[in-house]
Amino acid sequence: MPKGQGKVIAQNRKANHEFFIEETFEAGLVLKGTEIKSIRAGRVNMKDSFARIERGEALLYNMHVATYEQGNQFNHEPTRTRKLLLHRKEIDKLIGETQQAGYALVPLKMYIKNGVAKILIGLGKGKKKFDKREDLKQKQAKRDIDRAIKDNMR
Repeated sequence: MPKGQGKVIAQNRKANHEFFIEETFEAGLVLKGTEIKSIRAGRVNMKDSFARIERGEALLYNMHVATYEQGNQFNHEPTRTRKLLLHRKEIDKLIGETQQAGYALVPLKMYIKNGVAKILIGLGKGKKKFDKREDLKQKQAKRDIDRAIKDNMR
């Protein structure tokens, strides 16, 4: 199955508005027992999450995975830091590229692929305010063109 394909659990829709995504990487996640059950139920929020490379490891911060209702006292903490599973070559490449000014690792979407939870992270360069406005203008123009074509077809 290609990268980024599977049953999508959660998406970070704001990422494409805030960043120019230049490259994507598929990473596994190190999860605790009740986290995967909660993820399969779709109780994940990636809105304010981000990734960093620290001490040669890729870590995911602020991703909220709700506690599992049928969990007991061993339930997980919702916003704990989770380790991302990447190949050493990918981590080394990301270390070099994220040290450049304006680049960040942004989680794009989480999905289940072959029974395993995966996360698609993107190497993104932050957009300036005028870039965001330009994207909104282009999106509105495309909507207007599509609407005009649809009206002409009737």
